[in-house]
Order: sequence, then C-alpha cells, then structure tokens
Amino acid sequence: MTSSWWNPERHADRRPWLLTRARLKAEIRAWYASQDFIEVDTACLQHAPGNETHLHAFATERISPDLVRQPLYLHTSPEFAMKKLLAAGENKIFSLGPVFRNREHGTLHLNEFSMLEWYRTQADYHTIIDDCTALLQLAATVSGTSLVSYRGRSADLLAQPQHLTVADAFKQHAHIDVFSTISEDGYSTDVKALAAQAEQRGIKTSKDDTWSDVFSKVLIARIEPHLGIGQPTFLTDYPITEAALAHASQTDPRVAERFELYCCGVELANGFGELTDAAEQRQRFETAMDDKQRIYGERYPIDADFLAALEHMPEASGAALGFDRLVMLVTGAERIDQIVWTPPDADSAR
Repeated sequence: MTSSWWNPERHADRRPWLLTRARLKAEIRAWYASQDFIEVDTACLQHAPGNETHLHAFATERISPDLVRQPLYLHTSPEFAMKKLLAAGENKIFSLGPVFRNREHGTLHLNEFSMLEWYRTQADYHTIIDDCTALLQLAATVSGTSLVSYRGRSADLLAQPQHLTVADAFKQHAHIDVFSTISEDGYSTDVKALAAQAEQRGIKTSKDDTWSDVFSKVLIARIEPHLGIGQPTFLTDYPITEAALAHASQTDPRVAERFELYCCGVELANGFGELTDAAEQRQRFETAMDDKQRIYGERYPIDADFLAALEHMPEASGAALGFDRLVMLVTGAERIDQIVWTPPDADSAR
C-alpha cells in the first residue's frame, strides 16, 4: 500500500481537519470584508525576497525571449508589495496566500506555507493586536473549541490575552536584565554582558555570536516555551535592534513597536507599527545583509523601489499570521503537514 498523502484512507483521516481549514479560511475572508478590507494578490516572483539575516529564499531566474537571464526569487512574504500598495493609496488590505522559505521544514515549518498578512493605515499597532485577538476568537468559533494544545501545553483562545514586554519576559523566565546591555538610545549593545548573563543561566554562547544571536538563543530556550500557556500571549516592546521593519516607540527609544503572538509556546503572528523612514530602513537592511554574508556567505538585493515607496507610505500598522499553524492548533493536529491539502512530499501526512 502506498504511503502517499493521497492514499484514500489517509486522506479520510485528515479530511475533517482540511474541512475546518476551508471553513476558517472562508470565515477569515468574511471577517475582513466586514471590516471593509480589500483582499489583494501579490506576485510571488520578486527581485528582492526580503532582507532579514536568517530568512532564506528560493532562487530562480526569468529567461526573456532573447535569452537574457534575470535572477528572481519566490517571495518570503507579501510585505514589500503590500506596502507599495499602501503608498499607492490603499488603506485597509489583506492577503491570504502562499509564501516560500528555504531551509525551513519540520513539525512547525514548511518550505511553502500560507500567510495571512494585513495592514491598516492611520492605525497604531494596538489596533492590530485587537485584530489578532478577534481572529483567535473566530478560529475558536469555527472549530467549535476554544481550548487548544500542543506538546502538552494548552491555551484558551477565548481567554483574556496576556501582554508581556520583552524586558519583563527576560526577567521572569530567564532571570536576565536584557536592557542593562543596551544603551540609552537603544542602538549600542554589549554582547559580552548579555552573553555573560546567558552563560550564568546555562545557555551556551559562541565567541562569534552577535548581541542579536545571544538574544535569540535566550528567547528560544527560556522565553518562548512559557508564552501562550493558559491564554494567548502578546510579547511586546522588542529592543530597537530587533525592530525589523517596525518604528521606534514614542515613549522609549530603546524599544520598537513590535509584537509577537504566542499560543501553547507556538509563535503565531508578528506585528509592527510600520517604519516609514527609508534611510533608516536601508541601514537596517544593509546591516542584516552584512550579517547574512558573514554567517551564510550570501546576501540578497535590496529593493530600491520599496524604499522609494516608503517615502510615500502613510503611517500604518500591520501583521503577518501563520495560517497553517493556527489551523494546526485548532484541529489538534500534531504536525503542520497534516493540515495542508497537498503535503510537500510522499513522507508527509503519516
């Protein structure tokens, strides 16, 4: 008997989860329509796939009729394209479609997965947090259960969410004062001081680790397993060095208007008060690409057209949510490949 996902018995076992997936997708679209959002479709092929240090794209090329070859990438997110639409005059937009990330495959990762991404102009990121809360409540309603579990950790999607700052999370769960290693302006960091605190807590570091590397090691090892237990958790106020595409807080220059949503220790969403300073964004991209070159021996082009669009983009906030992970939690599936209609290989969906 074949072990392929299309085996009728295996498909029958997965079908209730897949039907829940379909219903949730339809209800999410209806919810955005009720909020006067417009669904947009962005091109998967891009000149620049994203400029985060540890984000890896699938590379391809376009061959013109005269055989001229041009490198292209499958997008890792619709973010750049959607922000260009905000610059063009759109105000409330969402996208629900495939994105592609290389070097990612496992229980919670697929190389091709579905991302829900949305933006509101003239709205702060607290409004986007409220959107996330509404989407969790919607998922509970569609699936018929609010209690979700993953690897022995449970959360009630209808419970009042916890709001926890990065500073408090590091103190509470890792006993590390992360902001003692950051300058008052937020842009200078002391990697030796942070590494020393991490080593004291039993977290191994390397001599060539950057401050961000140590920060990530602590976050993964000691913080994330405790987030979203009992109720959803919004981890907020990231150090400005970890801002990605978020702008600085108006009350504390050391932190960015960035949050991540967790349930059962699983990261579900990443949101920003969006940065519109093109010069600062370019500097962040260049720093990230220098780090990528140092670590992986490669770098991606910076989308100059995106930076030009930022100068025309209004104030906005937005988020990206892993739709497949949400489906996985509300169906009780053990692996992400169990809740996609056509898993990526014959070994999936066992």
